[in-house]
Amino acid sequence: MARISMDCSTSLPGIPLSVLSVPMENKYKCQQCLQVLRRPVQAQCGHRFCVHCFKLLTSSGPKPCEACRQEEIYEEPISILNSSEAFPDNAAGREIASLPARCLNQGCNWTGSIKEYESQHEGRCEYERIQCEACQNFILHREKDRHNERECEARTLNCKYCKMTFNFKDIKAHDEICLKFPLQCKDCGKKKITREKFSDHIRTCGKSKSACPFSEVGCKSVIENGKLSDHEQSSTMEHLRLLLPMVLSVARTRVESSGPGEWQEDGPGLGLYRAPGEGVVEDSGAAAPLQSVDLDKKVTALENIVCVLNREVERSSVTLEAFAHQHRLDQEKIENLSNKVRQLERTLTMRDLQLSETEQMVRELQFCTYDGIFVWKIAEFSRRRQDAVAGRTPAMFSPAFYSSKYGYKMCLRLYLNGDGTGRGTHLSLFFVVMRGKYDALLKWPFSQKVTLMLLDQNNREHIIDAFRPDVTSTSFQKPISEMNIASGCPLFCPLAKLAGKSPYLRDDTIFIKAIVDLTGL
Repeated sequence: MARISMDCSTSLPGIPLSVLSVPMENKYKCQQCLQVLRRPVQAQCGHRFCVHCFKLLTSSGPKPCEACRQEEIYEEPISILNSSEAFPDNAAGREIASLPARCLNQGCNWTGSIKEYESQHEGRCEYERIQCEACQNFILHREKDRHNERECEARTLNCKYCKMTFNFKDIKAHDEICLKFPLQCKDCGKKKITREKFSDHIRTCGKSKSACPFSEVGCKSVIENGKLSDHEQSSTMEHLRLLLPMVLSVARTRVESSGPGEWQEDGPGLGLYRAPGEGVVEDSGAAAPLQSVDLDKKVTALENIVCVLNREVERSSVTLEAFAHQHRLDQEKIENLSNKVRQLERTLTMRDLQLSETEQMVRELQFCTYDGIFVWKIAEFSRRRQDAVAGRTPAMFSPAFYSSKYGYKMCLRLYLNGDGTGRGTHLSLFFVVMRGKYDALLKWPFSQKVTLMLLDQNNREHIIDAFRPDVTSTSFQKPISEMNIASGCPLFCPLAKLAGKSPYLRDDTIFIKAIVDLTGL
């Protein structure tokens, strides 16, 4: 028994019921998701499931079949769902693939078969509304590229200066702090100075202007950096006149703070001295200003230290903010990569489906004929017959064959345990007209004589049945789906003729031959 793959990532749940253009038969419904079977598998109890649904059901081990319980036919161990006992139901898959389908998306008029829907239209419809992975808004599939490039508020862009990646909504705010953003010096007019080097440029720019160092005492001049020395030399007297009131004020403050009567003036220009009898005369006229200057120097040094510390704090804050922003960008990149991985997984699923269809096409081409004569070799007859008796694979289809290279496309359908009036007693063999590429050039309805044969492998007495198509039957009209309803012989061959040492069954193999009369074509 063929085992099914356990890789859930390459399968999808059932196809929505509303995709079908005709009422759905219960045998085409998944017993788990209740949708149209997608890649059907059949459990040993006979119920069918989508391969995706069956994998989920049995992922944690064997489970009882709820459908058996609802139908009151539950019986262990047959009604236990087990991945090792299930097999792909290719016959049901082909029947479902030929059912007519339509697109559910508003504005789309596509129609075709379920097979064409899965391989050519599902997930590709221009009118399908999909969710943008970035901004989470819903958009039409055909507008996806334009939305991603021009409209999405959460799309990512690269800063053209530092090349870092940002969301569209953050790019303008980033320009305000980007270290590579070009600035222009207002003083010298130089352009394209990066923000990280702009402060150094201002300090060295010969045209940059700054206040005179003596602005604290009243100098109103604003001087270019390159002319500061010239200004200091030319304005020395002016600067001294501005300093004089401050020096005198400091001197008066010192005198007043020493106490009344302690110091006295000894005439103009002779300095200060203590009262008689108080000790040696001491000239301290310049002592108070010198102490004041020392105090000012200390204050200035402390102010410089505070300024340096403030700059370090600001620099640390900017660095911390940059790290936080980079962390957010990294998280967004991780999310974007996760979305791309999920998208690649979906693409791989579609590729697996296309590969499966290509393999099926190659198998069919290996046995394809173009002269209206087809010999079908069926090996492992005993096992296939047991599957048919158990209901696991009641019917099987032959590869397609043709009346000519551009002629009718046909195949055979065989029931190894019989069908209809032949169930359990006969082999039932049917002829099927399939939809071909050149049907528009052919004469319809199909009216060629068909001969069906079970070959005697001793070449003595073949079992032969022949019929002419009923041109009023829908089985022989121009196909509108993958294949028409089968027509043929439900009582083709009694099963008793295959028992024992039958000339029709050798090495567990039988041969069926179909001949289409090409007269008149």
